[in-house]
Amino acid sequence: MTKIRVRFAPSPTGFVHIGSLRTALYNFLFAKKNKADFVLRIEDTDQKRYVKGALESLLKVLEWAGITWDEGPIKQSERLEIYKKYASELVKKGHAYYCFCEPERLEEMRKEQQAMKKPPIYDRYCLRNLTEEEINKNLKNNCSYTIRLKIPENETVEFEDIIRGKMKFNTDLIDDQVLLKSDGFPTYHLAVVVDDHEMGITYVIRGEEWLPSTPKHILLYKYFGWKAPEFVHLPLLLNPDRSKLSKRQGDVAVEDYIKKGYLKEAIINFVALLGWNPGKGETQEIFTLEELIEKFDLSHVHKGGAVFDIKKLDWMNSEWIKKISIDELYDRSFSFWKEKNFYNNSSEEKKSEEYLKKVLAVERNRLSKLSEVGESNKFFFGDIEYEKKLLSWKNASGEDTKKSLEKSLDVLTNISDVNWTLENIEKMLLEAAEDKRGELLWPLRTALTGEQKSPSPFEVAWVLGKKETIKRINKAIKMM
Repeated sequence: MTKIRVRFAPSPTGFVHIGSLRTALYNFLFAKKNKADFVLRIEDTDQKRYVKGALESLLKVLEWAGITWDEGPIKQSERLEIYKKYASELVKKGHAYYCFCEPERLEEMRKEQQAMKKPPIYDRYCLRNLTEEEINKNLKNNCSYTIRLKIPENETVEFEDIIRGKMKFNTDLIDDQVLLKSDGFPTYHLAVVVDDHEMGITYVIRGEEWLPSTPKHILLYKYFGWKAPEFVHLPLLLNPDRSKLSKRQGDVAVEDYIKKGYLKEAIINFVALLGWNPGKGETQEIFTLEELIEKFDLSHVHKGGAVFDIKKLDWMNSEWIKKISIDELYDRSFSFWKEKNFYNNSSEEKKSEEYLKKVLAVERNRLSKLSEVGESNKFFFGDIEYEKKLLSWKNASGEDTKKSLEKSLDVLTNISDVNWTLENIEKMLLEAAEDKRGELLWPLRTALTGEQKSPSPFEVAWVLGKKETIKRINKAIKMM
């Protein structure tokens, strides 16, 4: 049996799109599931769109996500002579031809076609009007040219797509695609076919946007006498309004989500479910990478577009934040702490690893992304200010509020430093509150936080420590 081989072939034209990450992930999962080879190929032949640093960013994102490859990265820009050879071979076989049309003529032709509401297709001027003698003369005089694919007239190109089934295209609606540009670089269509053949790719797993181009590729395989791979065209990613996912409605770059503090486990988990599910009756939504490899099957990839639901990603990220250890959460969130002014302006004690881990232990169940650390609980890091009336529970008098705070102060003062644990603090305060929890705990919590909403007074006191807790209660009592 032929060895299964797949590839991820991005263009280094900027940030890593979420859709590109999904394509890479599906190829990776399929390869790992089937013990296949995964090739990383860089399609950098479009020099006008090349962005410096984009390749390095791409490799960094793939490594960050845990998507590894067996071969590559292979750069198409280092294989130009190979593409020229194959383009010339097609010309000799009569399946391609030289085009000497200048850009100005092509632009005028497109405008006329658009005015007549016709699809912009090359009119074959050079194929129909140039003699072999004229072509040779132009080549001898080093006239600028492209090589175009000669599409047969009124034929049907058929192929089987693993997701979509049998696909049919009429060749009269297909343009004579440029295969080799005037700068000597191949277009995507020539390079992708040549490379997939030479690299022994057996499954082409790519986005739906390439579906209309596939008939051209099928023809090229036919003209070269090569066996075509299996094709798998993944569904489009959509905005909530079902328009194509675009930056106009939110972030589409993986790098943006990393900067906002989404965990790699959550992003991989979320992206895997954009167009795929583990099967009928399966309710599991949180998957490790290993579980995704085990369960991944192309037969469960959807035909319809997949909606990018940021609320679902936030939920998934919050679930993953709960799953990782406090030590790991500290390591991953530390860069975000350093961006916070309230953290940077706090005491050295409150910048310590021990203190931050306590804060994270309290916050972790409330975080949807790492960039949120500390934002809802700034009272952990500096002096607090609040109005006197905030301290009173419902309609309690100032005197009753003062007595409540003094009761809390007495309880907490009698807990030794050694026994200053969350469990002991909660146990002692609840015993003191008896059946009047609100009357005791509301004044205490607001005295410690200065906020109407916050974690429990037990958690806050535990994080602040005995000394700071006593200090804040005394300040509130004095205010009353």
